[in-house]
Amino acid sequence: MASPEIETLTQALSRLPGLGPRSARRAVLHLLKRRETALAPLLRALEAVNERLATCGICGNVDTTDPCGICADPRRDARALCVVEDVPDLWALDRSRLFPGKYHVLGGRLSALEGVRPEDLRIDSLIRRVESGGIDEVVLAMNATLEGQTTAHYIAERIERFPVRLTQLAHGLPVGGELDYLDEGTLAQALRARRPVV
Repeated sequence: MASPEIETLTQALSRLPGLGPRSARRAVLHLLKRRETALAPLLRALEAVNERLATCGICGNVDTTDPCGICADPRRDARALCVVEDVPDLWALDRSRLFPGKYHVLGGRLSALEGVRPEDLRIDSLIRRVESGGIDEVVLAMNATLEGQTTAHYIAERIERFPVRLTQLAHGLPVGGELDYLDEGTLAQALRARRPVV
């Protein structure tokens, strides 16, 4: 029987995505056996992130600086803006290293069933970014779900009055799929084959 502290750690880890109780126990045992090489560095990293964690005031990304590293990078093309539902989608697309522009995180997607309305998302701040000028293309990179496509259509209607090219990821993405779970090849093809929103 493990001590209450070890059991609490196991329970905390089991609540992480992809880890159930058995996987969490194995992870805890690994950390305990390798206290100096695994547990101590993990604790330091968690403390550092916890102390410096910030949400970017420009795009909504999660980073340890505000503005985030992407928004602060002068090599990024500020004329291209990719709109995503949430931070994992941004990270998935950025891992492909195929989109040279900047991002905007909505913080979710419209959903009548879940009661998520336009004012619950960062849509108004997106419109302000487009309205301020300097953006030539807005890429709608919503997940290929009913809610994702509803969100894309709503944003397209709000942006169509501005002189920007509006595109979306190609529909080669699997229906019902989420960006964070796709391989880089599929993401690369979707970015290359983006097309105007009608």
